Amino acid sequence: MRSQGAGGQNVNKVESAVHLRFDIPASSLPDAIKERLFEMKDRRITKEGILVIKAQRYRTREKNREDALGRLQEILDRAADVPLERRPTRPTGSSRLKRLERKEKRSAVKSLRGPIDW
Repeated sequence: MRSQGAGGQNVNKVESAVHLRFDIPASSLPDAIKERLFEMKDRRITKEGILVIKAQRYRTREKNREDALGRLQEILDRAADVPLERRPTRPTGSSRLKRLERKEKRSAVKSLRGPIDW
């Protein structure tokens, strides 16, 4: 496929761009990774579940092919990372006390700003 953009005669005659198509449902990836890929909401994933990567950064087809495969690997690596579940935590007793003390001090400062009653 021909690349887009400026480049004159080279762009018009050399087919150096690469379209990489990766069929997610038909791949041998584990189901968990497939689900995370679909949850990514990436605009490069079609409704049929095909990931399309267009590479035209370089002037040679070989470098663009390597670039497309590298980007595919990055996307798959991101999907392979299992997000850690957040464990709910509670504030410590001392942090609660400190917070209440700060609130009292701030309240005192603000109450002194009011009109003075003689």
